[in-house]
Amino acid sequence: MRISRFVLGTMQMGWIIDEKTSHRVLDAALEAGIMTIDTADIYSKWGEGSHSGKSEEIIGRWLSGRGTREEIVLATKVRGDMSERPNDVGLSRKHIIASIAKSCDRLQTEFIDLYWSHWPDEEVSQEETLRAFNKLVDDGIVHYIGASNHTAAELVESLWMSDRYGLGRYVAIQIPYSLARRRDYEKHLLPVVKKYKFGVTSYSPLGGGFLTGKYTEDKLPDSKRAETTKARYFKNRNFKIVDVLKEVASRNDCTLPQAALAWVLSKETITAPIIGVNSVEQLEQNLLALELNLPDDDLKMLDEVSDWEDMDFIAR
Repeated sequence: MRISRFVLGTMQMGWIIDEKTSHRVLDAALEAGIMTIDTADIYSKWGEGSHSGKSEEIIGRWLSGRGTREEIVLATKVRGDMSERPNDVGLSRKHIIASIAKSCDRLQTEFIDLYWSHWPDEEVSQEETLRAFNKLVDDGIVHYIGASNHTAAELVESLWMSDRYGLGRYVAIQIPYSLARRRDYEKHLLPVVKKYKFGVTSYSPLGGGFLTGKYTEDKLPDSKRAETTKARYFKNRNFKIVDVLKEVASRNDCTLPQAALAWVLSKETITAPIIGVNSVEQLEQNLLALELNLPDDDLKMLDEVSDWEDMDFIAR
């Protein structure tokens, strides 16, 4: 299955941006050639006055109103707790079969192109999960399945299960990946991706906004995600990355987000970064990264300042 070079992330729809703005972003994305939309059944339950499934509902009304379903590669996820009911969570057969029906209702579609295990479920065997997914594929409700936030060991185990029992296999993984967060993917998952030919959609390519340059050591931007970004990314080495990113952006007459996205796009195993935006203008700015080919010297500078291998070696 072919997807667009960027994937439109929708976690902020119904949380940070309202439905009208969300529909404008979806329109602009499709017009620009971004035909892959990524959501999840739990988006955006944490928003004030929001609820689980709100992002899917917003997308569903857009799909229905625009009549664009056949043009879209639509991905959603299952795993999170959708209510306080004990079986309304996880990767059991019961929850998966119930969840896909509800996601399809909210998204106003008869099928999902890519259905993700949002993160592992330690209480359920991978065999049970894969058998449930396999039924959905056989029934034509799901076209492909993927694993989000899984470890290398969990991915290899899933392939072994699929091979042993003749079940459909995960074809893609979803992981966080950026200049400020490289190690987990490159050290542990990259060898598995190369050997078993997984597609990769990476989220947080701008480090939760940290790589935009709006964060300083003594000042946070006015953002609902600011405290989370501070806790995760406020490290001396990451501020050094931003300093180099500023140099690279200045030399290439582009913004920091464009340079950071261009670096991710340069990585051979990354099929498509997921970009989440709060406005059409922000989307249009990010799209310019597709036309930005950073010189090899600049890519090397960014590789070196964000390199984890020397630090990893010292820690042995």
